Amino acid sequence: MTLLVVGVLLSLLGWISLYALLCHSNGSHGYEWNCRLVTLVHGILAICITAYIGYVDGPWPFSYPGTKNTPLQMSAMVLSLSYFLFDMAWCVYFRTEGLVMLAHHTISILGIILTLVLGESGIESCAVIFGSEITNPLLQARWFLRQTGRYESRLGDAVDVSFVTLFVLMRIVVGANMLYCELISPRPKFVIKCGGVAMYALSWVFTVDIARFTARKYRRWCHRRHRITETNGSHVKTD
Repeated sequence: MTLLVVGVLLSLLGWISLYALLCHSNGSHGYEWNCRLVTLVHGILAICITAYIGYVDGPWPFSYPGTKNTPLQMSAMVLSLSYFLFDMAWCVYFRTEGLVMLAHHTISILGIILTLVLGESGIESCAVIFGSEITNPLLQARWFLRQTGRYESRLGDAVDVSFVTLFVLMRIVVGANMLYCELISPRPKFVIKCGGVAMYALSWVFTVDIARFTARKYRRWCHRRHRITETNGSHVKTD
């Protein structure tokens, strides 16, 4: 356990150092810009590591939930736990996120800590990390496009469509299958199953918000298309 604590602290120091380095070398941009770069780095690392764990190293999370943690699983969880601690502190300090996102971070932190302490169910935690972070690069791309004035474009539309599709597929469809396998298996402890239910419930809260955003986005897109059609029609009449 001492090694795990030291590992989390060293990893946390690494994220803080990366953020400080970016702020120092990239001072022309704001604090959130550099924090999102750190978020992007974590997302890419977490996706790669947990994908390798799930698809190569094993075991398959849908078939063997509740198994003992492997060293690679613990390393992935330590990496993500330290990042979530960093990001949680950053969000609280700068007051950039609402209660839902803070609740998501809190449940993620407690869930990973519990999995590390129990020494089991690491494969499910890694699967959840993968499903949560797979949309991270698209989410950050959307934010950076907005900041650089390139969001209202076909690229911005493609990012939004890809994000919504991947989010619903991974968080709701695949997430439901993962939760079902977790609940019917006799191996995972009851508290782990409760954590899975809480994470899936939060996914639905996010999905409702995304559905509202999608409806607004579609209305704006229709309005923009209608305006372009009217403009082209007026040009034809003028000609």
